[in-house]
Amino acid sequence: MVPEFSSWPYVPTVARLALATAIGLLVGIERERRDKEAGVRTFAFAAILGAVGGLLGESFAPLALALVGVLVVLLNVEAIRAHQAAEITTSAALLVIAFAGLLAGQGHTFTPTVLGVGTAALLAWKQPLAGFSHQLTESELRSAILLAILAFVIYPILPRGSVDPWHLFEPRTAWVTVILIATLGFANYVLLKLYGARGLELTGFLGGLVNSTVTVAELANRARASDGRLSDVAFRGVVLATAAMLIRNAVILGLLSPPALLASAVPLALMLAGTAGVGLAHGRLGRPRAAAGEVNGAVGDAGREPPLVTGLESPFSLTAALKFGAIFLALQIAGALALRALGHSGFYAVSLLGGAVSSASATAAAANLAATDALPPRVAGGGAILAALASATVHLPVVARVGRDRALTRRVAWVLAGIVVLGALGKVVQAYSAVALP
Repeated sequence: MVPEFSSWPYVPTVARLALATAIGLLVGIERERRDKEAGVRTFAFAAILGAVGGLLGESFAPLALALVGVLVVLLNVEAIRAHQAAEITTSAALLVIAFAGLLAGQGHTFTPTVLGVGTAALLAWKQPLAGFSHQLTESELRSAILLAILAFVIYPILPRGSVDPWHLFEPRTAWVTVILIATLGFANYVLLKLYGARGLELTGFLGGLVNSTVTVAELANRARASDGRLSDVAFRGVVLATAAMLIRNAVILGLLSPPALLASAVPLALMLAGTAGVGLAHGRLGRPRAAAGEVNGAVGDAGREPPLVTGLESPFSLTAALKFGAIFLALQIAGALALRALGHSGFYAVSLLGGAVSSASATAAAANLAATDALPPRVAGGGAILAALASATVHLPVVARVGRDRALTRRVAWVLAGIVVLGALGKVVQAYSAVALP
């Protein structure tokens, strides 16, 4: 039964129709620019038709969608008769926009807007998305699928709360942390693959987001292979990889325990400021094209830019996920036991040792203990700082052993010593300031 038109509020009705029209026009403009048969007007009418179905009521909504379906069939029949490929993508977009118009007609605003913007983005970014998908290897695609399985299939079935009598192990909390770190690592790996050949220093930074120790080792190896000609580049890369490690750990703290991040804000800011200052003092990010060619000619094939960090694998293989999970659980349990047995000093010792193995795992363990109220945010933040300092300190023997360049090792040693001093100074300042948390 058709509702009484006199009972419809004028302004809300116009607003719903206007939203549907705007969504149809947005997507239609993109199709029009690509000279598709279904363009601006077709998409606008499809969205309006869906909106009218939503306004008339649930009994008319299927009829509106069916009419758009008939339009899609006619569109593809016409394309086939003209000896052209079927308009599969345009047809799918028309159906989505019809649903968006239907939702707009029912009074929804956020969902149809997201559908419209998302559809337009997918259509407009056809070439970048296709190029990216073609560059993916099978192992990387399996890693992405595995990430989705662990996040959306396994996580919901895990038990809530602790499963042991000592309240040390909470499967869901641990799993969320593993997924978070793996997702960050996978995203950084994608960025490294996309932009890694555009500058050695930029690659050092992106590699540091994935694994700073591996990146530093590769930089030192490049410096040694070039007989010292890449020492300056390697030095800046080490500094930027260290800064990336600090930024990554700050993000982990902020996502898992914002109070712990606030409790360590001053030392983190000072250490980041120190690394940024050193990086800026020794040159800008990136190099001119000619210089980059000279660098690559020194260490690789002429005219080709090889990837800098060759030792990094996709960070979300099953082995990598289980390895990180094991390290995280070991550090979390060791930290909790040390806290109970030795107090805060025991936790600090575990964080220091854990940071030398995996600063991301140690930081996540500290943040998780703070998030579950097992540890004060101030202590968790201190443990994260110690883990970061331990990770940065490990870079020095890596540079010395792999690079075998005394001048480079000496410069890195001075920078790392400065970072340690800044971190300690920041912790003292924050402990006696109003920013310190209980």
